[in-house]
Amino acid sequence: MTPEFKAIEEIVRAAGTMAREAYNDPRKPAYSLKGRQDYLTVTDGAVERFVRSEVERRFPGDAVLGEEDGGAVTGARLWIVDPIDGTANFARQIPHFCISLGLMVDGRLEAGAIYAPMHNELFIAQRGKGAWCNGARMQVSTQTALSASSVEIGWSTRMPTETYMGLIQRSMDAGCSVRRAGSGALGLAYVAAGRSEAYAEAHINAWDVAAGLLLVEEAGGRVNDFWAHGGLSQGNAVLATNAALADELGVLTGIALK
Repeated sequence: MTPEFKAIEEIVRAAGTMAREAYNDPRKPAYSLKGRQDYLTVTDGAVERFVRSEVERRFPGDAVLGEEDGGAVTGARLWIVDPIDGTANFARQIPHFCISLGLMVDGRLEAGAIYAPMHNELFIAQRGKGAWCNGARMQVSTQTALSASSVEIGWSTRMPTETYMGLIQRSMDAGCSVRRAGSGALGLAYVAAGRSEAYAEAHINAWDVAAGLLLVEEAGGRVNDFWAHGGLSQGNAVLATNAALADELGVLTGIALK
């Protein structure tokens, strides 16, 4: 086990403890809005500051990019953190949220972890070594029929409503069951775990996917080249699928897979 792989698990677990304690606080998390349906809590900032301090302590000189405080998008070693993915759920006392942390080295994801503290589920992957959920090796779904598949489609205000509705319409017309649970990172983790066949979103940010993309690949799935055309700094469309339905879902969503 590399020092980075050991650290990424320890950091997200500790960050998850912070988030769980805030969630369970009888006063409930206070929130504000950064924009339309864009939630922010005090816990987001506190968790991100903790993760940054841990990375800086353990790996001096490494860069950190986070949702709340930004950071450099250059450097040979870059840690990418979403302190709470699913903040709207967190703020509204819905236990579907997580901490996501990915490590990119020379432009390639090498390790990633997603921790869902209210379910005590740790999804973790290391390039070339596989992906696990609470110690059990993960594998994407083997479902071969769109008419029996489950697809999660994310939404954001950065794209027209028509784009989102179009993805839903095409997916349902193909026979897919469509869901939206409010956490893109967990949506990707669930593809890796074989709980759904795909996660798609017309635009998502780097911190939402930096761990999940590696999870899916290491669990035998396929993803698009999210990092092309400035994905790290500007975000991009995302598609992650099982292998059996990859070609069909690539055509259906209009998002090209690697």
